[in-house]
Amino acid sequence: MTQHDPALTLAQRLAEQIRARLIAGELKPGQRLSEAALSDDLDVSRNSLREAFRLLTKEGLLRHEPNRGVFVATPSMASIIDIYRVRRLVECRALEQAYPEHPAVIRMHAAVEAALKCREAKDWVGVGSANMAFHAAIVDLADSTRLNAFYGQIAAELRLSFGLLEDPEFLHAPYVDLNATILEQLKAGKSVEAARALEAYLERSERTVLAAFARLGEVG
Repeated sequence: MTQHDPALTLAQRLAEQIRARLIAGELKPGQRLSEAALSDDLDVSRNSLREAFRLLTKEGLLRHEPNRGVFVATPSMASIIDIYRVRRLVECRALEQAYPEHPAVIRMHAAVEAALKCREAKDWVGVGSANMAFHAAIVDLADSTRLNAFYGQIAAELRLSFGLLEDPEFLHAPYVDLNATILEQLKAGKSVEAARALEAYLERSERTVLAAFARLGEVG
């Protein structure tokens, strides 16, 4: 993801930390955030935390309910469809034009290795986090700091959509080997084939997440 920027305000840095927790799957859709507990955990004032909450609410990652508090947002069907549309545009293009010796390929490899270890340990949340790292590395192939920053928000929304599934193994297990295959295609100089495989992969993932959303009985 993006490197830490010393020019960011405290609220922006706090928002970045909370966003990272969303991407890691530590916060779930609909979860109420305790202002007291989080300010203690992050060692910041409640005023600074509230400003970070406001920033993340503007991004659609949190929602504020009067007299009730701040909650982690639950993605809508429309937002899930849009997230995957953006992913296909960004990730597939970055992969298609990638150089096999790009430094981000090393991070893709590390993410695949981490996912394999987590799969062996039946740590499916860990597999999900490794998968997020793999796709962030694909975006890094484009060498765009702006694109990386944009994808950080998309990644947080994406992880929230994953949180709609009660069985993380069902979602993440098939993609461990698919990630490994895409990586091998890229390393072999077959970037176009890798991009095509990724597009089919993302369509499959989207169908899985949308089916989980439909089972909630909500209207997007």
